[in-house]
Amino acid sequence: MSKLNSIVVPDWHPAWETRTPIQRPTIAAESTVPASWTPAERVGFRFAFLYFILQAVPLDWRFYRDLLTLDWGSGFYRDLFNLSRYAPRFFGYGVAADTFADWAIVAQIALLGTLVWSWRSKKQANYDGLYYALRVVLRYRLAFGVLAYGFIKLFPLQAPYPSISNLNTAYGDFTAWKLFSLSLGVVPSYESFLGLVEILGGLLLLNRRTTPIGLLIILPFLGNVFVSNLAYEGGEHIYSFLLITFALALFAFDAVRLFRLVSLEMVATPARYRPVFTGWQRTARLLVKTAFIVLMVGVYGYRTYAAYRTGPYQFPQTAGLPGAAGIYTVTEFRLHGQTIPYARQDSVRWQDVVFETWNTISIKSNRPVKLDAQNTEEIHAADADRTYEQAGSQGRHYYQYQIDSTRHVLTLTNRNPNHASETLHLHYDRPTPQGITLSGLNEDRDSVYVVLEKRAKKYLIDEAAKAGRRGALTL
Repeated sequence: MSKLNSIVVPDWHPAWETRTPIQRPTIAAESTVPASWTPAERVGFRFAFLYFILQAVPLDWRFYRDLLTLDWGSGFYRDLFNLSRYAPRFFGYGVAADTFADWAIVAQIALLGTLVWSWRSKKQANYDGLYYALRVVLRYRLAFGVLAYGFIKLFPLQAPYPSISNLNTAYGDFTAWKLFSLSLGVVPSYESFLGLVEILGGLLLLNRRTTPIGLLIILPFLGNVFVSNLAYEGGEHIYSFLLITFALALFAFDAVRLFRLVSLEMVATPARYRPVFTGWQRTARLLVKTAFIVLMVGVYGYRTYAAYRTGPYQFPQTAGLPGAAGIYTVTEFRLHGQTIPYARQDSVRWQDVVFETWNTISIKSNRPVKLDAQNTEEIHAADADRTYEQAGSQGRHYYQYQIDSTRHVLTLTNRNPNHASETLHLHYDRPTPQGITLSGLNEDRDSVYVVLEKRAKKYLIDEAAKAGRRGALTL
């Protein structure tokens, strides 16, 4: 279609003998023919290409080992979630080992590769094609990361509803990161909304045309995640920032055109580069995209939902003492047969005891606790490894227990890895429906006798949920 410098529209009336032309200015569009890459742009692109490929494409053999041993059963979502957090790591394995020193090593390797590439380059490469391929890799790598986190928020697993022990721990006995997680856990509907936003942004990345919209959703979302990790001392700030770099690299492709269109109100020419796929390439492309969607949305989404129905992965799944869940006041405490009266600052006497619905007992006392500083998202298969309930908190000692219902014996093992050697053997009696008596040996092999009385305690968050937004509260 030819361009016109002006459009002449005649303004005519039958009674007039002359016609008056009206001049209407037009806006010239940008050229649709891409400019050739300058030498500086080629060198810069070589570095960026190598750097982001090294960051996004798994080159660690352990990734493929875990991929080949993927659990296709109930543990599928756990294994795939762990794979989604891949990043090149030279000083450890897992997101907890992330450090910016890894980025520096990747940058040095990319720089060396750029020097070799520039030295060996004899002819003009198809940089438009390489740029297109890089964006495809980053789109799917970023989608992999945000979808993996999105589903464990949509079905509120990442930040579960606080346990009874958490609800009976003083505010000041939590780390900042644990407070953030608990604050999110008390509003599961909001957590699900955040997951929905994250999933929507990830799905929009799977189509080239909707990628800019997806990035406009993901960038502020990941920015909030990154700042939250910094402000609340979380352990995933480096990984979240890595995803931000992927999003920024993708957004750079459309940033100038969006600025011209939205801010300057000027014509912005769309990208005209289109790769040419042969018959089998088109089929392979369609199969890969379909497999990714089925895997991440269909299978992963379903397995995450199934896990949500069975209970949060943060807490153990083994059932506790039947009918015992609740908080108990210690009405009597004996050590070596000697009664120790209640004293708030006493470091020996138990102050209260919580039985969870699962096999965890937490004991409040002033005995020092070496903090478990776990602050990254981990999905463990074994109950013994699920330490979320006691991580980032002090003031209580958490024990996993085994029940010998024949001899009425509880064997307690401290859940804190810093106190893993502590074991208690306690005989239990239930003289009344609301009372439990424990006797046996404590962690120091001293004889103890404890009388517990269950409290009929109400919690504000539960009563508020029952009353609704406009209901009256009675505690």
